[in-house]
Amino acid sequence: MTSKTISFATLALLPAALFALTSCSSTPKPLPPEGSSRVTFTEGVPGGTIVQTFKITATVTAVDQAKRQATLLGPDGKKFPVKVGPAAVNFDQVKVGDQIIATVAEKIVAYLDQKGTASGDGTAAVVALAPKGAQPGGLVAGTTQVTAKVIAIDPVNRTATLQFEGGITRTFPVRDDVDLSQRKVGEQVVFRITEMIAISVEKPQ
Repeated sequence: MTSKTISFATLALLPAALFALTSCSSTPKPLPPEGSSRVTFTEGVPGGTIVQTFKITATVTAVDQAKRQATLLGPDGKKFPVKVGPAAVNFDQVKVGDQIIATVAEKIVAYLDQKGTASGDGTAAVVALAPKGAQPGGLVAGTTQVTAKVIAIDPVNRTATLQFEGGITRTFPVRDDVDLSQRKVGEQVVFRITEMIAISVEKPQ
């Protein structure tokens, strides 16, 4: 993985992963329509997995082939521009009225790296686009790994404070089934965030 400094965008994803630390009774962030969410963890073991999938549909309202830009109408009724790179060889097939469908799958795994065996932080990505002449669309998949260090544990309030790269700190509640007397300052928490976005274009009927 390429070395990467943790961003606030990545940090925004971590509270969901912290079903690894927080009670299973916590309420996950709401998903868009046609979405689903699943959380798994082992009783008494810090760490866990959250998998979220959802589908977003937008309508093309304008296309500028010269600037390789399309304007989309989102499900919230708001319009937004999208810049398309030269690698999208089928952009010339996109027309006003087309439906752009994005299916997103996000998996966040959090665990204690007690043996220090986790690979380095960073990001890896794969892009696969439809060949020339095919239906416009493609697939983008990426994985980001972030490691944080436990710098404080509060057994009374059942919280743990983590420090991320760049000195950013966050304090999180800890699940009731996790024995805090077995945890200590200096332990490493690893977050592995994998996101896959499949995009397709459907012509109006």
